[in-house]
This record gives sequence, C-alpha cells and structure tokens, in this order.
Amino acid sequence: MENNKFAELKNGVQEIIDLIANKNAKEANNKLVEVSEELDELLDFAEEDEDLIEISKYQVLLNQLHQKIIALDGQVTGSL
Repeated sequence: MENNKFAELKNGVQEIIDLIANKNAKEANNKLVEVSEELDELLDFAEEDEDLIEISKYQVLLNQLHQKIIALDGQVTGSL
C-alpha cells in the first residue's frame, strides 16, 4: 500500500488533535468522521500484514481521539 495514504491519515489525525487543542469539538468530530471513512477504505483494500497493523494503530488512535472529543464536548456544553 502506498505510504502517502498513511501520510494523509497522519495529517488528518494531526488536524483532529489541533482542533481538540483549540476546543473545537464540532469540527474535530467532523474531521474524525472524514478520517475514519478514509481508514475504512484503506482497510477494505489492505492485503499486507504490515498495512493491517498500521491501520489497527490508527483505529485505536481515532477511538482515543473520539473519547477526547466527547469529553471536550461535555466541557464546552457544561460551561455555557
């Protein structure tokens, strides 16, 4: 699988992290959905074990970021 696909995922994950840092839960969630869809597409066509391992790492990371977004959204809503 092309390394540039993983580079795109890495950039997308960094955008999510930046949005979380800026306390922009809505945009972070939107980007998370977009990156998750890209990851699902990569998973559909992955054949090499190394690719599957890399994809699983991103799945775990996206799940952790989703939890951060949920927590952030609770903080933002609670502070209104």
